[in-house]
Amino acid sequence: MGDRSGIEWTDATWNPVTGCTKVSPGCDNCYAASIAHRFAGTPAYPQGFTVTLRPERLVIPLRWTRPRRVFVNSTSDLFHNQIEDRFIAQVWAVMACAPRHTFQVLTKRHARLRALLSDPTFEAMVLEAVDQLRLPAPLPGTPVPVLPLPNVWIGVSAENQQWADIRVPNLLATPAAVRFVSAEPLLGPIRLTGRHETCPQHPDHSTRACSCARRAGLDWLIVGGESGPAARPMNPRWVSDLRDDATTGGVAFLFKQWGEWAPPPGGSGRATVLPDGVVMTRVGKKTAGRLLEERVWDQYPSPSPAHPGQPLSDSPQEPPCSATPTH
Repeated sequence: MGDRSGIEWTDATWNPVTGCTKVSPGCDNCYAASIAHRFAGTPAYPQGFTVTLRPERLVIPLRWTRPRRVFVNSTSDLFHNQIEDRFIAQVWAVMACAPRHTFQVLTKRHARLRALLSDPTFEAMVLEAVDQLRLPAPLPGTPVPVLPLPNVWIGVSAENQQWADIRVPNLLATPAAVRFVSAEPLLGPIRLTGRHETCPQHPDHSTRACSCARRAGLDWLIVGGESGPAARPMNPRWVSDLRDDATTGGVAFLFKQWGEWAPPPGGSGRATVLPDGVVMTRVGKKTAGRLLEERVWDQYPSPSPAHPGQPLSDSPQEPPCSATPTH
């Protein structure tokens, strides 16, 4: 955790919880689990990868003066069933009191995400947490914003069509200022547009794609291949199809990485032939890079309050805040 991150789509990570459990094939080679097992028993992971609340970390974002995008729980899942609602409300309270930052919350627990953020009592829990933690007002003399918070982006992970069809509809039914999908690691083909609501222009939407993703409420799509010793290759066609769905539907698209396996021409390395005949070569994450059809795709949703009036496509440097929080 820190105020800088090497993750391509964020600036910083904030982990008020560490540890998790696996729920679907995308978790098989979890990078966070590998790190936690390596450093088990240290102050960073005192209980290894067991779900552990870290209340001492709650107010860390309030100390960061420069606006930034913050990936929440990069080593856990905030909606894990071992995390109490009131602790999630405390996390939300901190985000409400730090409007200069954009918080990116990503989960595989789609059902709890939808249920809790749709619960009318959750906002009262957040306001109660603001008082309990004695958090500073977002701005002097201003109230805490009502939900959904304008500086919080809500996303779900989807590694294949099965999980996209389960998680994405729940995301679209969840109150949020910005909704996004992280298809990483992408383990199978996914088509997002035209699958989750009836399109009056395309009544046969269940068997063809249409440009409805933006209208349905999806703002951002992240795609990436798997890294690590046991990484599985990603078919370039899956990536191109998702890119086409995003661009046709007006959804910001970010291609994070190929992962360990490079598409042709992949250079020297161990090769594998995918079912459609595409040969992927294991060259390592750094060599494989993140070019898709000879360009970098770094699109972001519309500017948020943390980045007023500036396009997010080039990750601009933000000016420092004029005041430092008291906590």
